[in-house]
Amino acid sequence: MEYLEQIGRLAKEGAQKLRILPGGRKNEILESVAQELLLAQDEILTANEQDMEAARARGMSAGLLDRLALNPARIRSMADGLRQVAALEDPVGEVLWMKKRPNGLLIGQKRVPLGVVGIIYEARPNVTADAFGLCFKSGNAAVLKGGSDAIHSNRAIVTALQRALMKGGLGEGILQLIDSTDRQVTAEFMKMNDYLDVLIPRGGAGLIRTVVRESTVPVIETGTGNCHIYVDASADLSMALDIIDNAKTGRVGVCNACESMVIHEAVAQTFLPRLCDRLDAHHVEIRGDKKACEADRRIQPATEEDWGMEYLDYILSVKTVKSLDEAIAHINRYNTGHSEAIVTRDYGNAQRFLDEIDAAAVYVNASTRFTDGSEFGFGAEIGISTQKLHARGPMGLKELTTTKYVIYGNGQIRP
Repeated sequence: MEYLEQIGRLAKEGAQKLRILPGGRKNEILESVAQELLLAQDEILTANEQDMEAARARGMSAGLLDRLALNPARIRSMADGLRQVAALEDPVGEVLWMKKRPNGLLIGQKRVPLGVVGIIYEARPNVTADAFGLCFKSGNAAVLKGGSDAIHSNRAIVTALQRALMKGGLGEGILQLIDSTDRQVTAEFMKMNDYLDVLIPRGGAGLIRTVVRESTVPVIETGTGNCHIYVDASADLSMALDIIDNAKTGRVGVCNACESMVIHEAVAQTFLPRLCDRLDAHHVEIRGDKKACEADRRIQPATEEDWGMEYLDYILSVKTVKSLDEAIAHINRYNTGHSEAIVTRDYGNAQRFLDEIDAAAVYVNASTRFTDGSEFGFGAEIGISTQKLHARGPMGLKELTTTKYVIYGNGQIRP
């Protein structure tokens, strides 16, 4: 497909320029890009309103509408994220180690860019700026394929970003948006092995499964978030209420929101009515097992499907357990490898939870909503990786690099 071939060729050219661009120059350009985003606020918000109107007409859920929506504060946050990335240490060129062999060869390993990074994502227009900033700082050209729900928003954001890049004397290949909504284009994009070094999907379970199944380009799998909070028998119940309220209702349409709660039966009768009172204010539907339903009549019966569900909505499942062992077993069975938390005053239980839960991020007495590149000090993240090869958890600058060996000799030949 000539359209994609042209994008691929430009991206390769852009990656070659970026590979040798000094860190200080990258930072200057990121600062100018952040300023350009702010200057383009009106055109971005106008475009976003087009997407919002279309989404409302299609009956998009409240959680997904929240993901799609932009406002002046969110645009400022996008610009701030770019500035934070600019302030971070540049990983490119970092020498990880260097040693001399008995034959006199000096062998070392250093960080280098991946090259061309393709990103497929859904209705999160802020991802457009975040992905660009991280790819640019780590020396990678970015080819973005956003969802059709955010097509006008993404076009406006990329136009602003490209305007700043052109002012900085850089070509169009460094950042490109595939703005076709044709499914065949997306299918072909996932097979651009001659041009893409890696493909990163960011979105719902369906998108991620499709990319993993159909891509011939190496994939870094970002995951859905069926995130649990376990309320231990020793938990500070007021703390647990605050943490669950924040993790469930702060933003329901994000992958680090709490979707499932596990509670020790010793505190269920006391805690669950208080939880219902708190979450009623946000109109959260709670679905629980038999013991949970007995604790408060507002809790509806759960089905087996509920335990593994990423709702992205004002719904929470509740499972009661008799022990920490049962809690860990339940969470490890149904979680998606994203973020899990325990609320406890028992140090031993906290350590067991940290050691035995299999997830990218595991918390003690804190909200799962902190699983975020900005909150971890990365400026932003390209996604939350739930796989175990190359990268796991929030992916920042270092996760967008690979390494190569550099060898210095003085005439050595192998015997």
